[in-house]
Amino acid sequence: MSFMIIGCKKSTVNKIDLSNNWVFKQLNDTIWRTAEVPGTVHTDLLKHNIIENPFYRLNEHHVQWVDKEDWVYKTSFTISKEILEKEQLEIEFQGIDTYSDIYVNNSKVLSTDNMFRSYKVDVKEYLKEGDNELKIILESPIKKGIEKYDAIDYQIEVSDNDLAKIGKVEGDKKVSVFSRKAGYHFGWDWGPRLVTSGIWRPVILKNWNHFKIEDVFIRQKILKDSAQLSAEIEILSTKELEKSELEISINDTILVTKDFPLSIGKNKFTIPFIIKNPKLWWPNGMGNQYLYDINVKVSHKNHSDEKQNRVGLRTIELLREKDSIGTSFYFKVNGVPTFMKGANYIPQDLFLPRVKDSNYHHILSSAKEANMNMIRVWGGGFYENKEFYDLCDEMGLLVWQDFMFACAMYPGDTEFLENVKQEAIDNVKHLRNHTSIALWCGNNEVLSAWERWGWKQKVTKEQSEKAANTTWQSYVDIFHKVLPEVVEQYDSDRNYWASSPSSELGVPESHTDGDAHYWGVWWGKEPFNNYNVKIPRFMSEFGFQSFPELATVNKYTIPEDHDIFSEVMKSHQRSSIGNGTIKEYMLRHYKQPKDFESFLYVSHLLQAYGITTGIEAHRKNRYRCMGSLYWQINDCWPVASWSSIDYYGKWKALHYGVKESFKKTIVSFDDKKDEIKLFIATDSLSDFSAKLVLNLLDFEGNKLHSWNKEIQVKGNDSQSYFSLNKKELITLSENNDQQFLNATLIVNNKVIDVKQHFFIPFKNLKLPQPEITFDASENEEEYIVTLQSKKLAIGVFASGNFDENFSDNYFNMLPNTEKKITIKKGNIKTLTDFNSQLKIMSLVDSY
Repeated sequence: MSFMIIGCKKSTVNKIDLSNNWVFKQLNDTIWRTAEVPGTVHTDLLKHNIIENPFYRLNEHHVQWVDKEDWVYKTSFTISKEILEKEQLEIEFQGIDTYSDIYVNNSKVLSTDNMFRSYKVDVKEYLKEGDNELKIILESPIKKGIEKYDAIDYQIEVSDNDLAKIGKVEGDKKVSVFSRKAGYHFGWDWGPRLVTSGIWRPVILKNWNHFKIEDVFIRQKILKDSAQLSAEIEILSTKELEKSELEISINDTILVTKDFPLSIGKNKFTIPFIIKNPKLWWPNGMGNQYLYDINVKVSHKNHSDEKQNRVGLRTIELLREKDSIGTSFYFKVNGVPTFMKGANYIPQDLFLPRVKDSNYHHILSSAKEANMNMIRVWGGGFYENKEFYDLCDEMGLLVWQDFMFACAMYPGDTEFLENVKQEAIDNVKHLRNHTSIALWCGNNEVLSAWERWGWKQKVTKEQSEKAANTTWQSYVDIFHKVLPEVVEQYDSDRNYWASSPSSELGVPESHTDGDAHYWGVWWGKEPFNNYNVKIPRFMSEFGFQSFPELATVNKYTIPEDHDIFSEVMKSHQRSSIGNGTIKEYMLRHYKQPKDFESFLYVSHLLQAYGITTGIEAHRKNRYRCMGSLYWQINDCWPVASWSSIDYYGKWKALHYGVKESFKKTIVSFDDKKDEIKLFIATDSLSDFSAKLVLNLLDFEGNKLHSWNKEIQVKGNDSQSYFSLNKKELITLSENNDQQFLNATLIVNNKVIDVKQHFFIPFKNLKLPQPEITFDASENEEEYIVTLQSKKLAIGVFASGNFDENFSDNYFNMLPNTEKKITIKKGNIKTLTDFNSQLKIMSLVDSY
């Protein structure tokens, strides 16, 4: 059978990709079917039409049998005499999901029990010249979970995100916490329950003589006029070698050469080197993302191996200093206090091998385009693929990296703790060379659940004090000992934060210390205006839901499902208060939409209005709050959720709104009891002169009053630069249901930002028909839509069956103005077809 040889041509360590010729079957079945590796059982079953698309309508409920079965995968490959004679032959399993027994030529060589770890096994003694067989038996994660659940004499608290009832698990047992496997596979309040198994990352056969570089860590020591670094190198050798040669090169220029001996086994060396006049790496919006290609090569006669890393030079600190409020929580990058603008990120699919490089590029380039500088990799998913972090490095997106623990307590037995330790070592070593990694965080909301959600009291009352103490000790062992000790040993230059949110080690969140997750809006049904009141030191989660647009909804429904309370629409909504909460908030701010399509559209406007209110509140109160990470940027299936980009990559109104609210410099209204203030928040590192123009307009475009002010804007700051007394405003504005304020910020004769402020809720405005006209043209790559509006238009939305996103959408148009938007041609090949698809609407059209 054929195989693919991969790896660096300069290295004599050969890598053979064993991704071909796989077949699979249910353990007790007799029929073998072709399989894809990397892949999952579910996607292989889909390929053979044994199950239907679980994302369509209610099909998820019909495939819950899959995770109760054991599965077998096998492949054959040919080994030549030349390869067999190599001193070392090792198979690396980069990702097995999750429980497996692995056989080479019917000899068991390995068992696995952690989806997040990579496993290496020496297979030289098991291989033979000619045909060889590799077989992997995947045991049901549900059966293993039940076995572990039943083996302990107390019950571990798990959130309702473990959808055991949908999963038809024996006794509705929540078994997710017993397996080191992606928590969201068991369900979440934005995702389905599809508990996968499979060979989800590549399987590589490595063979070599003499030595192999196991790991290279480029540690930054000092960054000033020159950068002092060290290469911490780990080499595995099969021989005693008196002399081997080491070479460190940067951007193909050799900086260091050195001779050293190798002993049998693991060898560790630390080699210092200097980069003169270093070019700095900056977060998105603050400067360039310069990356150095640093190559480490080890040679001995005809044998060599090398590893290359792309490394940016920057400093990053988490500052926690006592002040008049409490204790700060903010990041300094290259010595500059940096307001973090970004979002929480979840896995992009339930079936992880389906996520392609193009999907990563789309989500992360969308984040960059929306002026973000930080992404939080949330703890209920998985440690992302290298492509994700490479793109974050290139795009200037700092990564808040959770370890994979979320919304549950966990076992604390010796075996579990050792598994967690090895998982942490694997992933810290795997990710630490990425410049984008800013923070290691132990877990998501576990401390909050124990201390604030009533879990501690529940365990004490319903089980025993001993059970509570055992549960808490497990928490301490994992998050106060094992994980921080791994970070200290393997990546000590980065900060560790035990739980998000929290105030201190073991102390639950407050709005005066640490980071916060504010869910008073949504779960607490509090008004959007509370975002202006509940201001933490760093907002690492807050959010509000919307539905996807109709083009996406049509991909998982049929017309008879088009009611937000239909069974299909409720099934594609996993929040327990879901669709009704969207409607409740909507009717606070907007009129009842006239039909299903309009309801979806207005839900977008509502979500964008709420979350941008929060973002601007955080930026206005920069003296107190230095981060705004909303929940969430993306989806893992088509669903009503908190995302700003839906499963098919379509930007919602929220993402367009975020792009505006995260701009380098924004103007923002602050409506108080007696006055309306205008704030300017900027991430510019220097002061600048600007002109602030404020107009009171009616919906026809008539200017009722105007205020102009020349101002000096303070860099990297937020301040109020203008105030309107409401009593004065009342004398100017008699019909507040037909008038609004429009603020324009001008720098060097260029408009930097424009913002409208309405005096009353949108539902009470007497909006005219805006009389929008539009014309479409094209160039080689895109269609151009030119719109004119005679009167005020709110939420102008261009839609159609397009697989690309418009350059702008869901925007307001002032009276008697023109706007151009563009869209890549994508799936629409002719201008005629584009015109037939294109639909333009605004808020008044939804009533």
